[in-house]
Amino acid sequence: MIVARLENGVLRVVDRHREMVRLAEGLGDGQLLSIDAQWRALACLRRFGQRLRELDSEDVRAVGTNTLRAADNAAGFMAQAEQALGHPIDIISGVEEARLIYLGVARSRGSDDGRRLVIDIGGGSTELILGEALDAGRMNSFYMGCVGLSQQFFADGKVSDKAMAAAETRARQELEPVENLYLQDYWDTALGASGTIKAAARIAFENNWCKEEGVVSKSALKQIKKALLEAGRIDKLSLKGLDDDRKPVLPGGIAILRAVFSTFRIDTMRVSSGALREGLLYDLVGRIQHEDIREHSVCVLAERSGRDAEQAARVRETALQLYRMVADGWKLGDTELEQMLAWAAELHESGKMVAFNQHHKHGEYIIRNANLQGFSQQEQTLLSVLVRAHRRKFPADVFKSVPKRWSRQAIRLAILLRLAVTLNRGRSDVQLPEIGIEVSKNAITLDLPEDWLEVHPLTRADLASEAACLAVINYKLVVSQ
Repeated sequence: MIVARLENGVLRVVDRHREMVRLAEGLGDGQLLSIDAQWRALACLRRFGQRLRELDSEDVRAVGTNTLRAADNAAGFMAQAEQALGHPIDIISGVEEARLIYLGVARSRGSDDGRRLVIDIGGGSTELILGEALDAGRMNSFYMGCVGLSQQFFADGKVSDKAMAAAETRARQELEPVENLYLQDYWDTALGASGTIKAAARIAFENNWCKEEGVVSKSALKQIKKALLEAGRIDKLSLKGLDDDRKPVLPGGIAILRAVFSTFRIDTMRVSSGALREGLLYDLVGRIQHEDIREHSVCVLAERSGRDAEQAARVRETALQLYRMVADGWKLGDTELEQMLAWAAELHESGKMVAFNQHHKHGEYIIRNANLQGFSQQEQTLLSVLVRAHRRKFPADVFKSVPKRWSRQAIRLAILLRLAVTLNRGRSDVQLPEIGIEVSKNAITLDLPEDWLEVHPLTRADLASEAACLAVINYKLVVSQ
């Protein structure tokens, strides 16, 4: 956990706290997170929650990575985790994790490294990124980490030459498909981030295997491997610079790191002070300062889909107009929800790139599975569901996939989007008349001029059809004239 204060555009760290929970250790063969691992994590989150209790949720960013992406029982755990922390927790994709890691590294290094190869070895995944300055280019996330590999090859606590060779081979097999994409022709500096690489650099320096602090060399990794093999068992390992909580996962981490060095012909790697947590802070600052990368991601997908930009703008304007009129009555006073509605309006016709027929379903699939930088899995789910629900029968079942914190609001956002689409069905630049709207718990009264409806009989019919669709989910739509 990192707590920082934004002062004159610069982040000043005011508090840090680190606990090694090893959540990935609790992921069993059935992809279920063990009770013990859940309890360890919840206890940690309660302690963190005490420090964050006084902060607004808009100023807190908490994320889960590979283990929560993989666990089949993540949803149940997440509800408890959010309660323990006192703030929402987002699950991010591997590629989004890589982007945030690179942002944290780039912000901590300045711009003197030229083209960078960034490697981050976590508990359950390993990320590789090629980038320059603040721009991450190629990004890959691999389903292997220091915890997983240590469990797979060193579960009995023994470290043998055979086990180490097998672990390195397994890591190289994972990296092999992208070997030619990350060779030294594409980068000037190799940088490492997070626990395993920081630990390796500290061990190398304190044991005089590297003369410079914050550096890992190929020869130093050979010495660390030799020390592991000479110890023979993890519990007998004694190295200067090695913390006790790092010992159980060091063999797996070193196996991955040696495979990275070998695969990509690396001789020396420098350690970055920044990584995922710092990247999250800078990403949060971007959102606060209206430089939200999610807006860019939506624009890119919208352009690729070939959607009608003018129609999307009409629907967006109307949807936001309705939102602002009902925000208090429906308790929608959340900036994030307003943004989600606006982005859903931008993308509501994105499925037409596949086919006009059932384009709301095609749009849902595209958004749910696209690589939308900046979005968490929960945010992409909400966005995809809103697009799915913008026309035809109201798909109540798909809302079960929306996180509980948004379950009621998501349905109401979908209703507003449907009304905006209906009112702009004519796809005309002629301005809509003055619209009034009042809401109660499950009722909507839409006020439109009678003379306008007289000359727009198709819209009148569409609104009648919409009232029938909403009645199925127990919402009453009345059009007042």
